[in-house]
Formats: sequence, structure tokens, C-alpha cells
Amino acid sequence: MMHTDTASARRTQRQMPDSRPHPHAGLLATWLYLAIAALTIAGAGEAHARPLDEQTQAILVEAVEAAYALDLYHARCRSDGSNRRTENLNKLIASRQRITVLRVQDDLFPERNYRRVQERLQREFMEMLSERGGCAGVKDSELPAQLRARYDEMMRTVEALP
Repeated sequence: MMHTDTASARRTQRQMPDSRPHPHAGLLATWLYLAIAALTIAGAGEAHARPLDEQTQAILVEAVEAAYALDLYHARCRSDGSNRRTENLNKLIASRQRITVLRVQDDLFPERNYRRVQERLQREFMEMLSERGGCAGVKDSELPAQLRARYDEMMRTVEALP
């Protein structure tokens, strides 16, 4: 009789729905939460984005050029390919103006394409560097300090934007 009761209990167990959560339910809930949070944040960012006036656009273009030139100098002449200045500018304008460096290059530069903008900026920098005797020629010149001063000034100008 015990045998029958055990078999009956097993049959009842199989027929009853499993009350345990699915093994991936926690992961699914986490992904769902993150997706909703990302959409909420993206929507909030767009709601606060302001159209940029011509003066602000010009400032952003000049700031991107200054950061890119200083990063090109460091990459070419100092073996520092970190793009630190461009990344710092990107963080600043993303938090203040709700726009990225790539978006500035795509939307505000005459080329309207970030790859073409970067190619032109690199070409112009390399021509200027070549005219001044390459890295060896600018090592003891005022160029590194001028690039740094221009970058610092543009960062202060961007920080002062409303």
C-alpha cells in the first residue's frame, strides 16, 4: 500500500504546477529593468536637450578641433594614444549639452561625417607638423604649450556655456 501512496504522490506532484521560479527569471527581470531604465534615461535626456545656437555650435566645433589637435600631438610625438583630451571633452559636452563629440563632428562640421572630419583634422595636423620639422622640430618650440593653452581655454569656454 505504501508503494501505491508513493506513486500517487508522484503523479499528484507532476500534475500540480511547479511553484518554483524559472532558473533564468532573475536574469530576465534584471535585463528588463535595465532596458526600461535606459529608455527612461534616454527619453529624459532628449526632453532636456536644447537646440544649439550658432555661437554654441561654433564653440563646440572649435573645442573638438582643439582637443583633437592636442591628442594628435600626444599620439604622434609623445606616444600617448589615449585620446584623453577628446574623451574629457566628450564627457563634458555630453553632461552639459547632451551631445557627443561624434555628434558634433557629424552635425556641426561642414563635412557632416565624423570620419571625414577626423581624416581632415589629421591631414591638416600632419601638414602643419611637417612644415615645422616634425616632432623633433616642435619638441622645443611653443607648439605643445599653444595646443595645450587652446584646449584649456576651450574647455573653460564650454564649461561656461549655459
